Amino acid sequence: MSIPDIGDTAPDFTLPGVRLVDGETRRQEFTLSRRPGNAVVLVFYPADESTVCTAQLCSYQEELSGFADLGAEVWGISRQSLDSHENFARHHGLSFALLSDVDSRVIRDYGIALPGVGLRRSVFVIDAGGVVRWKHVALLGARFQKASVIQDALTDVLA
Repeated sequence: MSIPDIGDTAPDFTLPGVRLVDGETRRQEFTLSRRPGNAVVLVFYPADESTVCTAQLCSYQEELSGFADLGAEVWGISRQSLDSHENFARHHGLSFALLSDVDSRVIRDYGIALPGVGLRRSVFVIDAGGVVRWKHVALLGARFQKASVIQDALTDVLA
């Protein structure tokens, strides 16, 4: 599949995931079309515990209240298992959802599969109606979008 354009309906999906709540991880299924009326920031990242991914997700955790203030949830998505996500969330205190796409189905649906690496580091802002309102798809995986850039985009597109 190709990368969804701004204004396209986001590919829907259901994936298993974990969320850290009060120091304990909880497993549940996450369905894009069934979230409670919030925007969602989908953060596709290559691997738990890798240097850049850890820096990226920890920086989003530090700004999580800013995302919530803008009416958005953050969902991280990678190919790692739920066990890996649980360890990663506990190790770094990540309280937003980490979803497991072990077969890369959703990664392919979003057009960001990358042979040999797994996926292109990408961020999609999906509004409450399921429409792609902003995106960033990295050519190389060594850099990521700062939380402030994504929050500015949320402010602009969801106002």
